Amino acid sequence: MRVISFNANGIRSAADKGFFAWLAAQNADVVCVQETRVQSAHLPPAPYQPPGYHCCYHDAERKGYSGVAVYARRAPDALRTGLGWPECDTEGRWLEARFGSLSVVSLYLPSGSSSPQRQAVKLDFLARLIEPLQVLRASGRDVILCGDWNMAHKEIDLKNWRANRNYPGFLPEERAWLDGLFGPLGWADAFRVVDPRPDQYTWWSNRGRARANHVGWRIDYQAVTPGLADKARAAAIYRDQHFSDHAPLIMDYDYAF
Repeated sequence: MRVISFNANGIRSAADKGFFAWLAAQNADVVCVQETRVQSAHLPPAPYQPPGYHCCYHDAERKGYSGVAVYARRAPDALRTGLGWPECDTEGRWLEARFGSLSVVSLYLPSGSSSPQRQAVKLDFLARLIEPLQVLRASGRDVILCGDWNMAHKEIDLKNWRANRNYPGFLPEERAWLDGLFGPLGWADAFRVVDPRPDQYTWWSNRGRARANHVGWRIDYQAVTPGLADKARAAAIYRDQHFSDHAPLIMDYDYAF
């Protein structure tokens, strides 16, 4: 099973830059997209419902903002949009697709970099997220949490970690939350299961020549329940084409979809 996660920074913009042409050659079973920034009812079928996929969008109420999507080779048995609080549900940040005993979630966590107020929203979101993640973990389902989480976990996960220790995205409390997720809460960082190397980044600032100089952050994840962690076989970050300020994260699992 191949699963791709990608922050599009606007699905129309990514389409114009060749994302869907690239996707057609990837043989992906499930694709999770974040920051679609559309009202999907107004999208034409092509290319936003790629052939061979069942396409589900969960839009933010605010136009041109946030939003997530899931494209899947199989029709989902059920969909869950949102988690029950406004910063999640009205901003289009959680879309869970269920396929038998498997759940795949497209999750777009808030960024706190724009203001202290938005950082407070982010920390509240993280605190509220613990309970639904515990429920999912205890359900016995196989789960993949895909998405842009706007946080790097370890020093290995961003180039300039010393300069960013007090900057949103690498704050001690954010890193502690990830320690808990990948520790006591029992989830695994699937990418790190198969790739322990440094300098593996999925996002680069548009300022300066960050991408050209590979000064990036790894803030896009596939977090999985233990049974899927044992089945993670390969990981890749596709950097050859620039569809967004993020790069697609591609994971292969020894799992029948």
